[in-house]
Amino acid sequence: MLSLLKKYRVFVGFFIVFSIITISLFYTVLKPKPSLPIYNPSDVNPELVDTTVQHISNRHTIADFKFQNQNGKWITQKDYEGKIYVADFFFTTCPTICPKMTTNMVWLQNQIKNNPKVMLLSHSVTPDIDSVPVLKKYALKKGVIDSKWNLVTGDKKDIYYIARKSYLAVKTGKPEELYDMVHTENFILVDSKRRVRGFYDGTNLDQPTQPGIKNVKQLLEDILLLCEEEK
Repeated sequence: MLSLLKKYRVFVGFFIVFSIITISLFYTVLKPKPSLPIYNPSDVNPELVDTTVQHISNRHTIADFKFQNQNGKWITQKDYEGKIYVADFFFTTCPTICPKMTTNMVWLQNQIKNNPKVMLLSHSVTPDIDSVPVLKKYALKKGVIDSKWNLVTGDKKDIYYIARKSYLAVKTGKPEELYDMVHTENFILVDSKRRVRGFYDGTNLDQPTQPGIKNVKQLLEDILLLCEEEK
């Protein structure tokens, strides 16, 4: 028996190696690729969804928009067509969460600045204060790259409307409070089909979070995953 094994040891060795490679290839092919969820209003905490859209369970997309950026250019959904982007809501005079959010968005900008597929979009929630010149001054101070990141101002009702009905990022409160102050730490990941793909704590760069909440470094990982998904 021992002599027989010696005689066929090359064949046995080849068969074992071939089997390992074959099994590994099958596992790689059959293993489901990681994918980010697609969020619709019915998937999100009802407190974050306006009552007029809570019933929507599929095909939810970001509504058309038109806002003015830090350079006075009118920005619409066309400027983000075919792009993956991260949206948030801030104001330049905010003394609490906004400075951390902006710092973390600057970090994110620097990670994706050479990726033509990815952009950023920050909406001012005090558009009466954050005029184009104010946004420009803020953008220069923070090192905003104009081709990657738009800081936008516009009609307050339009901004608050899109925050609550499109991005699903802000507690709605009572119907009469629809246009009360929008103040949220959420960064929202949107894919090239204008679908919401994730929510992230914009104040947290890399610290551990509560279950179900991701930080900004995890957002970057999901952006790269989404880029792969959309190839």
